[in-house]
Amino acid sequence: MFYWVLKFVLVGPILQLLFRPDVQGLENIPSKGPAILASNHLSFSDSIFLPLMVPRRVTFLAKSEYFTGKGLKGLLSRWFFRGAGMVPIDRTSGTAAKDALETGIRILGEGKLLGIYPEGTRSPDARLYRGKTGLARMVLESGAVVIPVVMIDTEKIQPIGKKIPRIHKVRIRIGVPLDFSRYDGLSGDRFVERSMTDEVMYELMLLSGQQYVDLYAAKVKAGMDKTGRSPDEVVAMLKPSPFEAAERVPATLAG
Repeated sequence: MFYWVLKFVLVGPILQLLFRPDVQGLENIPSKGPAILASNHLSFSDSIFLPLMVPRRVTFLAKSEYFTGKGLKGLLSRWFFRGAGMVPIDRTSGTAAKDALETGIRILGEGKLLGIYPEGTRSPDARLYRGKTGLARMVLESGAVVIPVVMIDTEKIQPIGKKIPRIHKVRIRIGVPLDFSRYDGLSGDRFVERSMTDEVMYELMLLSGQQYVDLYAAKVKAGMDKTGRSPDEVVAMLKPSPFEAAERVPATLAG
């Protein structure tokens, strides 16, 4: 109930007025049944604007730190994030990936709409990074369709490290559903799951116009923290040799 109060009464009208979201492709979201909204990830605010504009309730998996704060601030944080339809996942535990996978499959099994960021973390520089295959496993285990979604310019609203958002128009593009039923029964096949994930990332690249980087964003961020270098410098350091790259480029991305 509180989700809808936030969306239509407390937060939604204010965000609509200030940021004037422009959405294309809402008709591509099914009115019922399990589906995954697979989105690029430019800003923390992505998890606010996407549910705001989608008619159905969207559930996101969120890091547990949003739910474990102390005092009044922690209470308000838990209140807001639970109300916004987010489910906590402890990303520091040894079973984090397994827990996230099982939680996602359970949500889809209930016929709900699940929001996922295949990159696993926010982009450090507004480029599109390699997707993680947990998305594909959820699809194969649940039978859900995947709907590619791209957020545009949200990094200008709330860059990494900035707590106070800037006022800037938001654009959202929603692509046509991707049907992976041809892979039914192949859950656990690493090649199939990699190919499915790369197909989703290819669609996100086309929809967003972002430059694609065949590295995990988390690895690039770790390199930035360790060396103090820029994303471009870290990507250049981590970039595979031409021979390695030829082996890793999926058929979908190679055309």
